[in-house]
Amino acid sequence: MWESGSRKDIVPFIKRFVPTGSMVCDLGCGDGTGSEKLVEAGYDVTGIDVSEEMLERARQNPRNEQSTFCKANLSDCGSPDNHFDAVMAINSIEWTDKPYDSLKETGRILKPNGYVCIGILGPTAGPRANSFRRLYGEEVICNTIMPWEFERLALESGWKKAGEFGVYKKAAEQLPLGSLPVELQQALSFMWVFMFQVIK
Repeated sequence: MWESGSRKDIVPFIKRFVPTGSMVCDLGCGDGTGSEKLVEAGYDVTGIDVSEEMLERARQNPRNEQSTFCKANLSDCGSPDNHFDAVMAINSIEWTDKPYDSLKETGRILKPNGYVCIGILGPTAGPRANSFRRLYGEEVICNTIMPWEFERLALESGWKKAGEFGVYKKAAEQLPLGSLPVELQQALSFMWVFMFQVIK
């Protein structure tokens, strides 16, 4: 995904806003592939994930030997206040019990005026079967959140949108997306990637 798939444009997008050499937290780093790409781009990276299995994969990757990996929850990651220059959280916040708590934690660990790049799965991403049972009031492993909902949550939290782009399935790429309002572009997306600046 990071080489030629849905995540290939994320690190170049981050480079437009975050200077090389900055300290970046990869929140919900999984197997550390995104962390690896950040290091290749010249960043000092700390990966945080709740899965010890994923963290072990990240640590075993020889290209991640310059990075630090820690086990923690996205809503309580254990990092000091105002610690990172930037945060990257790709398809991770929607997998938390309380996305708002994760958003607040992201803001807490970020330095004043720092940047946060967040990727939210769009409506065409699947499968969504792992979140369907929430409609019955049952606990689920995916807290489905739409891009426009996350954007509103971030803006209401005082974050300032600095940039965004959509990732689409091939069928949607054949449409004249640039002529559509952003709300419709988001509705057709596989993933929506935001860049926010957290003003403190």
